Amino acid sequence: MIKYLGSKRVLVPAIVDLITGLDGVRTVVDLFSGTSRVGHALKARGLRVRANDHNRYAAVLGRCYVQADRGRWLDEAGRLIAELDALPGRAGWFTETFCVRSRFFRPENGARIEAIREAIAALAAPPELEAVLLVSLMEAADRVDSTTGVQMAYLKQWAPRAWKPLQLRVPELLPQSPWGPGEAWELDALDAADRLDGDLVYLDPPYNQHKYLGNYHIWETLVRWDQPEVYGTACKRVDVRSRGSAFNSRPAFHDALRAVVTRARAPRLLVSFSNEGWIGHEALEDLLATRGRVRVVERDFPRYVGARIGIYNPRGEKVGRVSHVRNTERLYLVEG
Repeated sequence: MIKYLGSKRVLVPAIVDLITGLDGVRTVVDLFSGTSRVGHALKARGLRVRANDHNRYAAVLGRCYVQADRGRWLDEAGRLIAELDALPGRAGWFTETFCVRSRFFRPENGARIEAIREAIAALAAPPELEAVLLVSLMEAADRVDSTTGVQMAYLKQWAPRAWKPLQLRVPELLPQSPWGPGEAWELDALDAADRLDGDLVYLDPPYNQHKYLGNYHIWETLVRWDQPEVYGTACKRVDVRSRGSAFNSRPAFHDALRAVVTRARAPRLLVSFSNEGWIGHEALEDLLATRGRVRVVERDFPRYVGARIGIYNPRGEKVGRVSHVRNTERLYLVEG
């Protein structure tokens, strides 16, 4: 899966073991699904997952890893991915924007990304199959990018992986859950809380000012394929400035989280939250206690690599100081 700030890669086993150890949990609603790493792991353990994220690229990841089933799509996806992987490059807007005006990919890889994406668009494939193809391309591009893991900036010198040739792989599709087909939605979290019900709602909300859309704007452009107006050295989509979320606002965060917690349609909640968030441990426990008994599990983890190496200006000069290199991640299980 793609490199992702806030990814629960290390925490996934604890999350999955906790959820699958609960009696009566068959359907899990993931309201902030991101890469769908958690949803994919839950599906692998036989649970039905209803994933949601308001960013298009995340909804596509959910459609691939949660909604698309191995038995239905693996053979056709494998055939098409092999054909797409054989295409020569064709440079255009994407290559000019993200390989020349900015330096996220080597131009030869950018041209191949562009040719493959145009071919996917021309297929007009069913949504689940298209999602599998797009995720294959997104992950291939992620393996040859030149960043520290976010797309707010690119490295001054090409990363070693950027010199490797782009290569598509078939994503790890899973069989359908015995409890029913998975789903992927592209809704605001509060709308999703109102519409999606399950035995447990999993919440992993953003908890600082950095928008995931700004951090991963290239993936949003890659899946939308809309050649948006861009700005700045990183050539971000202009709608990064206007597409906001209450969860990225310190003044609005508490009320937004309270609304989702109150309206979540499940007898159990599991909330993943960092000590870097905009609400403290005791305040979060108090909020969650309005829904039932709260049990807390703590884990200590290193911060993402960009935070550990420090802050640099466009000339490559270090301008910031690393304050800390580890975080505490907490899982809050709420049972009524």
